[in-house]
Amino acid sequence: MEQSNQNRPQGITIVAVLMILFGLAEIVTGFTHNFFGISTTLGATSTYFGAGIGTLYAIGGLLILTMRKWAAALSLICLSFVVIGRVVLVATGLFSLSSFEQTFAIVVGTTIAIIFAIYIGLKWQSFG
Repeated sequence: MEQSNQNRPQGITIVAVLMILFGLAEIVTGFTHNFFGISTTLGATSTYFGAGIGTLYAIGGLLILTMRKWAAALSLICLSFVVIGRVVLVATGLFSLSSFEQTFAIVVGTTIAIIFAIYIGLKWQSFG
């Protein structure tokens, strides 16, 4: 039985679970184009791009659960693509900023991804 769970800081576990949940939410939004009143543009490009961002987010969460430095580095790369992808969604009009709710969702969602990346970087020494 592996004992790495006992050595994993609780904060890393929480961040990993949230990344997985947020990634799944992004995937759902990618395919349904609507999540709690926030919507994306209909179409294949929006679907694949949104679902891809969500997949990277969830994979990033799974990677940090391994508590390996190489996996944490890959997770940071995934989070970088999540942030860049969200910016591209806005820049291309696939995610509209037509309402306060839409703008709030993209700003807060992107900020959370950045905070997760900073947290992983600050906990770098926890990864083996």
